Amino acid sequence: MQTLTVDVFVSVDGYAGSATSPAYFGYFGPMLEEWIHEEMAGPQLVLMGRRTYEALAGRPGESGGPGADPMPGVDKVVFSSTLKTVAWHNTRVCQDDLIAEVTRLKSEGHVPLRTMGSLSLARQLLDAGLVDRLRLMTFPLLVGESGREPFFAGVGSTELELVAHHDLDNRVLMIEYRPTGRAIPQV
Repeated sequence: MQTLTVDVFVSVDGYAGSATSPAYFGYFGPMLEEWIHEEMAGPQLVLMGRRTYEALAGRPGESGGPGADPMPGVDKVVFSSTLKTVAWHNTRVCQDDLIAEVTRLKSEGHVPLRTMGSLSLARQLLDAGLVDRLRLMTFPLLVGESGREPFFAGVGSTELELVAHHDLDNRVLMIEYRPTGRAIPQV
């Protein structure tokens, strides 16, 4: 059985983006860059939704130019009911049921799975109990009213067990949890 890791970059107040913040909330540093490269270097299958694919495909990649694949050696699956084709190498579009397909990929796959962006997809996988690791890359700011896409909005309750934590660039905190599968006791 393969593992599924959900990586989410959030502000301290839980937003995955802000109307006024640049990429990485403006806190991109050498240790964060190294972490990203190390994470992308291993064998894996990256799962993403249409909006994340289109956002990444609209930025210049390593080979230059809009639409270039920023992760040319990494296999990717884009879940979308509307997207028919993708320009990236090693990428396929899946229009099948997300939960059924990820369940199949976990049981029959040969490499670990991880999400990239794709908050709706990540929430659905959490609620379905398919996530083995939830990694929050927490950036040191409160975005307040400018926040967009609150990651935890609509996520069902579940207990998390702390697996690891460390800081990057003395400012960004990576916190890794394992969902226990146990519900939160009701009062």
